[in-house]
Amino acid sequence: MTNDVQYQTGKMVKDPRKMNPKERIQWQKQCAQNARDYLFSINQPLVYKRPDGHTVAEYKNGQILVVR
Repeated sequence: MTNDVQYQTGKMVKDPRKMNPKERIQWQKQCAQNARDYLFSINQPLVYKRPDGHTVAEYKNGQILVVR
């Protein structure tokens, strides 16, 4: 059995250091969405710390489990 790993690369249109605050916020949101979509596509949860201090794992089906 062969595990083929595929890498996808791209080139940013604009350097983040040269973005205005509105562009930077939009870019950060898009990065977060891309990470979420990728993790869900490989059946992995998105793990993050909520503002209340709890670490949670969010799954593609919408289930959220408190990890700590």
